[in-house]
Amino acid sequence: MARLNQIIAIEKGIKSKSFQELAEVQKTLQKPALLAGIARNYRPKDEEGEQLPPESNKVQVKAEDIIRQTVEILTKLFDVTASKDWTNCRARADVVVDGQTLLTQVPVSYLLFLEKQLVDLQAFIKKLPVLETSETWTFDPSADCWATEPIQTLKTKKIPRNHVKAEATDKHPAQVDVYYEDVTVGYWRTVKFSGALPATRINELLDRIERLSQAVKFAREEANNSEVEQQQIGERFFQYIFGNT
Repeated sequence: MARLNQIIAIEKGIKSKSFQELAEVQKTLQKPALLAGIARNYRPKDEEGEQLPPESNKVQVKAEDIIRQTVEILTKLFDVTASKDWTNCRARADVVVDGQTLLTQVPVSYLLFLEKQLVDLQAFIKKLPVLETSETWTFDPSADCWATEPIQTLKTKKIPRNHVKAEATDKHPAQVDVYYEDVTVGYWRTVKFSGALPATRINELLDRIERLSQAVKFAREEANNSEVEQQQIGERFFQYIFGNT
């Protein structure tokens, strides 16, 4: 008894071969000369006239033969595809992750869908923003996001100062230079917030997806090991179309 994975393995080859053979067969229909024949016999006007040999050209291709070949090719394709699709309807398996049955009796077609979705999810998670590693982050429930420890910095202001180079006399005014001094006027308390995720969280999600992907693939392989429900549909199908009425 054939298994579903065996049918899947040969289906692609049968399809490719069928399309190639059909193309070759149908090429002959594009050459009208192959479907045409002729037979000519010459009779002179009188007995003294020139005698010419008969001419003939046989029909090399018959439309009914082309139909017959086409039906043979397509019957194989129809039967193998039907066998695969009929078996797919009952090919099921459980998805088991870390010893836990996550999904029960999942159809093989849905398992294929899950495989693709998990690939897309993996790509999505890899694009998620990650917290800067140069900072120390803790989750702040009040802000509902990640936050750094408060950092205090100074707020300064330039204050003009006078430097007396020479005191005033009764003959000259005082010589004074003006310079600016940075004076602390306050303090900044800074907390950074971020909606990104820790690298450990990203890695955890990717690891879960990887384990789940493997479980789905194992389930698909198990489902594909189902015995094939052999179908012979092509003969009846084409008998209806091309059979004698």
